Amino acid sequence: MTKSVWLAASCAAALWTGTAYAQPAGGGVDVPPTPHYGTWGFDTAGEDKATKPGDDFFGFTDGTAVSQIVIPQDRANYDPFARLALLSEARVHAILEQAAAGAPAQPTTSPQKIGAFYRAFMDQARADGLGAAPLKPHLDAVRAAPDKAALAALMGRENDDFFGSLIDVSIDTDEKDPDHYAVHISQSGLGLPDRDYYLKPEFAAKKALYQDYAAKLLGLIGWTDPAGSAAKVVAFETQIAEVSWAREDERDPDKIYNPMTVSEVEAADPGFAWRPFLKAANLGGAERVIEQEKTAIAKIAAIYQQTPLDVLKAWEAVHIADAGAPYLSDAFVQANFEFHNKGLSGQPQIQVRWKRAVRAVDSGMGEAVGQIYVERYFPPQSKAKMQQLVADLKLAFRHRIENLTWMGSATKREALKKLAGYTVKIGYPDHFRDYSALVIRPDDLTGDVERSSAFEWARQVRRLAKPVDKSEWGMTPQTVNAYNNPVWNEVVFPAAILQPPFFDPNADAAVNYGAIGGVIGHEMTHGFDDEGRKFDSTGRLRDWWTAEDAARFQARADRLGAQYDTYSPLPGTHVNGKLTMGENIADSGGLNLALDAYHASLDGKAAPVVDGYTGDQRVFLGWAQVWQGKRRDDSLRQQIVTDPHSPGRFRVNGVVRNVDAWYPAFNVQPGQALYLAPDQRAHIW
Repeated sequence: MTKSVWLAASCAAALWTGTAYAQPAGGGVDVPPTPHYGTWGFDTAGEDKATKPGDDFFGFTDGTAVSQIVIPQDRANYDPFARLALLSEARVHAILEQAAAGAPAQPTTSPQKIGAFYRAFMDQARADGLGAAPLKPHLDAVRAAPDKAALAALMGRENDDFFGSLIDVSIDTDEKDPDHYAVHISQSGLGLPDRDYYLKPEFAAKKALYQDYAAKLLGLIGWTDPAGSAAKVVAFETQIAEVSWAREDERDPDKIYNPMTVSEVEAADPGFAWRPFLKAANLGGAERVIEQEKTAIAKIAAIYQQTPLDVLKAWEAVHIADAGAPYLSDAFVQANFEFHNKGLSGQPQIQVRWKRAVRAVDSGMGEAVGQIYVERYFPPQSKAKMQQLVADLKLAFRHRIENLTWMGSATKREALKKLAGYTVKIGYPDHFRDYSALVIRPDDLTGDVERSSAFEWARQVRRLAKPVDKSEWGMTPQTVNAYNNPVWNEVVFPAAILQPPFFDPNADAAVNYGAIGGVIGHEMTHGFDDEGRKFDSTGRLRDWWTAEDAARFQARADRLGAQYDTYSPLPGTHVNGKLTMGENIADSGGLNLALDAYHASLDGKAAPVVDGYTGDQRVFLGWAQVWQGKRRDDSLRQQIVTDPHSPGRFRVNGVVRNVDAWYPAFNVQPGQALYLAPDQRAHIW
């Protein structure tokens, strides 16, 4: 089950008066200071007072600031998430520089290993000297594969090597037995971001760019007839795209839960060599899998069976080269950048090498980095204060559920039980991952990448024989993000996002409630969005709603989705209300909960007026400031097609117009662009 991500939480100003830890430098690395916004947590200079709040609340709150944003040349977007990501990146850079300075040739401790990994990545001269040589064993195996069964076995190594696969295999919690893990299989095989890039005429140029990139990679690895082979690869992937499920269909937990024995999979999807595939993935003993996109997988297997072996081999070669490219010589690195970053997202400039090194080490040994990160940058008292704020939002949610007029008592009882059972994780894991068995060498970058991937996959495979370990985290502490995991009935807030503008210990409380309170409420509401509501208090996929309440929920969700379908971020594009439904519901619920929690925090007293703004106004401003960002057009188009989150402007305007309290707060009147009559507003949570 995909976790819901992209929002987080922190502490209210009244709850934390501690100071941040000192930020030790490392290897001469300049770590920027923590950002701050205005004198009371909100940047009034970023407003556009010429815009009426009722016409464009995003423009009113963030218009001037957004107009002044210059997206860094090595990024496709810039917003508060990106700003904090750059801060986290600089901090990790300092950690890795220090670690690299003390890393021996044969590191044994985790700090030594992350330093050696970083040093290996920074050795560009060695990478350039090796050229495509690190991929030779993989490509030789592809060339030598005698038949499609042997090639399927190579695909089974996707999780611990550079091989690609038409079928993704993972070890995740069983959605209907949340105390145990299960093998999941899902559709894959596309080199472009989404099926639409193959099938819709507006992406024809991107598809052509991908074919050029595939030809470039095949040329770099010495494959026969690079241009002709690339054309066949793209034609093959177009067939896969035609049968693949749309992203909005993949959001339905009931549709993607199809438990089957391996024998049943072989009978239903006979075109693919399932047992060699699973054996190569170290899952040869597995007798049961959960198939996700059932009809698509059957059709992909049939296409695989019908496709000539030489085309399948060329496809595998392209995906091996693409996976390995970031760690190879400059010719591979530049080709990879020109396609993925510049071509698809409009990013003009490649990131400097140390930034790419940070990302690689973070991916391979993230919790080893995170353990040092929290020691330096996350004050212990923050965790306790954060727990208090979460409790405030949880109480507000309980009151909202109790007072819902559209939900019956039987469903309410189950909803309250689920809310009461929420597990909240803040900052960092109680136990960090043990990397003692992982071999890292300062002179073997591609080997480090492969061994760290294989190490993680082996850890996941071992979990199959054990009960679910709900102490694990799906993100590292240095990640600027958060998530809700409905199968574990938990919300998780990594340390790196617990900073301004999400939380500022010196900010006005109302701003903090609107920002971080809204984020906490967002993650809590995910457990009750159109996906999360299908999981009960134990995390089990089970229908606990009465039919009448489910129908009333769906009618309200459909109203919200219809609103978002009308939003056009760029000419000729529209937000997909079904794809973004869960995030839109969570945004709406999160802001409502933040407002309720702020009101409760006043304890019956009148809210102060700050800089001419009432308390309610400041809550809304705090929420809007979180989305103060800008994207390059190509990146925005990709987001619209692939991302379940709406663009930032609509995470403001699309939310506030459905909150009744926003109308009197800013004197929004009929005739203004965002005005909705009371009976047209989407009220869910």
